[in-house]
Amino acid sequence: MCLGIPGQVIRMLEGYGDQLALVDVAGEQRKVNIGMLPEQTFSPGDWVIIHMGFAVEKTDKAGADAAMEGLELMGSGSEAGRATETVSRDTEASP
Repeated sequence: MCLGIPGQVIRMLEGYGDQLALVDVAGEQRKVNIGMLPEQTFSPGDWVIIHMGFAVEKTDKAGADAAMEGLELMGSGSEAGRATETVSRDTEASP
């Protein structure tokens, strides 16, 4: 299993061997390579899980939400998670 970030397809990009999609990732538009999923078709509104700029899985909204919840649990997706991480480090440093 790899760490993946969910994103929603905005549109397919012309050229690039039909392997790039413009994807909304947490409000930012990113070019994502879909070439690792040649058996899939992609349309605006589809959800993907992204790792290192590559779509590694096509999913649905529930799957995307679950992936984001996992990231937030690890403290990578929210301010609350980062605050908890900071408190944990501060507590460990205290005598």
